Amino acid sequence: MSQQPHILVIEDEAAQREMLSYNLNAAGFRVTTADNGEAGLLALSEDPPDVIVLDWMMPHVSGIEVCRRIKSRPETRAIPIIMLSAKSEEVDMVRGLETGADDYVVKPYSVAELMARVRAQLRRVRPATVGQTLTYDDIVLDAETHRVTRAGNELKLGPTEFRLLAAFMEKPGRVWSRDMLLDRVWGRDVYVDTRTVDVHVGRLRKVLTKAGGTDPLRTVRGAGYALG
Repeated sequence: MSQQPHILVIEDEAAQREMLSYNLNAAGFRVTTADNGEAGLLALSEDPPDVIVLDWMMPHVSGIEVCRRIKSRPETRAIPIIMLSAKSEEVDMVRGLETGADDYVVKPYSVAELMARVRAQLRRVRPATVGQTLTYDDIVLDAETHRVTRAGNELKLGPTEFRLLAAFMEKPGRVWSRDMLLDRVWGRDVYVDTRTVDVHVGRLRKVLTKAGGTDPLRTVRGAGYALG
């Protein structure tokens, strides 16, 4: 299901890569792996993740260089990067963070610690996926209990409308194209006509305004939809 957070693991050591992939999958994440920096950058462009777990020491293109490239591009700059490194010296840690890494984990690390760091980054970029409560104006979405209220009144939303609203509420003001919403709400592996998005946005609007509130969703001509 596309609501699963997507993690990209870029790690050249096969055993480490498989261990990370196994544990992230078991924790409910969708995982893409790459065994070198170039492959990682290609995977990133084809299917942008929510969080990147990146090894520092890799042949050809180092983790530091991959991190620098990702953070220098406006379209990928906001994706959190957790850097993995056997370098435990403070000077190395500072260098990693200065290149743009959002977190730095020293090898050997515990799986539990890394999972906690991944979830901490997800709380910033996709709070609804880690059970957070989202608020926009008088609308409150509780991702854990799957309840939505507006001005204190509970709203009855279907699962698709719930995921749509969660996407909008995670990024208020962001204009979502129909294709972006298809990826986020339905998933890349499901063929759905883009007009289906319009139908579900229409249903969501109907529920949100049922009790008389104004429509918080904006249609952006030629571009898509936005909340606020």
